[in-house]
Amino acid sequence: MDESQKPINKAKKVPRRDFLTGSGTALAAGALAVCAAESVTTVLAEETLQPSKGYIVYDSRLCFGCQSCMYACSMTHEGEGNPSLSRIQIIRDAPSFTKYPYDIVMSLCRQCVSPLCVQNCPTQACHVDAANGNVRRIDQSKCIGCMRCIESCPQRPHRTVWNPSKKKSSKCDLCSDAPYWSHKGGPDGKQACVEICPAKALKFVSTPPSQTDVSGYDVNLAPAPKPARGV
Repeated sequence: MDESQKPINKAKKVPRRDFLTGSGTALAAGALAVCAAESVTTVLAEETLQPSKGYIVYDSRLCFGCQSCMYACSMTHEGEGNPSLSRIQIIRDAPSFTKYPYDIVMSLCRQCVSPLCVQNCPTQACHVDAANGNVRRIDQSKCIGCMRCIESCPQRPHRTVWNPSKKKSSKCDLCSDAPYWSHKGGPDGKQACVEICPAKALKFVSTPPSQTDVSGYDVNLAPAPKPARGV
């Protein structure tokens, strides 16, 4: 008999319960040794994370696609006017001639209540910053460029952004470490995209929008109509 087959035949004679117990322990030990980071991911997935104290909602009907928010975002965070590095994206659907109000799509980080990017980050670079209002953000010093956060993001397009020069990911942190025009950022401060938008199509709120409705962040920000004269 081939020597390589002996362990397999012997294993068949072991009682099922003992075999599962013994082999399960060995497999678990091997998995932890090879993929220790996965245990961190599992723990994070089971934890109840505190919701962020800030969210940005938008009104896609007000946006006219000027991309001012994208340039303000990339300039504030990266120091260059590069729309591809912006953590907010304005998508103009001109080629298909989609009619208003569906011709422009505003895509921005939702600061998800249950963030898959945080839960699936193997190094905890993508984390909940309790010191800054529980903002979901990425610690660049811990990011290893594995793109797990990008793959995990349920939004389309994904709102974790890849920086090809740094080979790291980034995402909206509500300008926590990027003060705009010397104003404090974060949940208690101001956000570059909100401040720069000429159409007032972006707004900061402190209450989590609907996490199940795909349009939960697309709200009506149009000013109330002025009353008719003489009324």
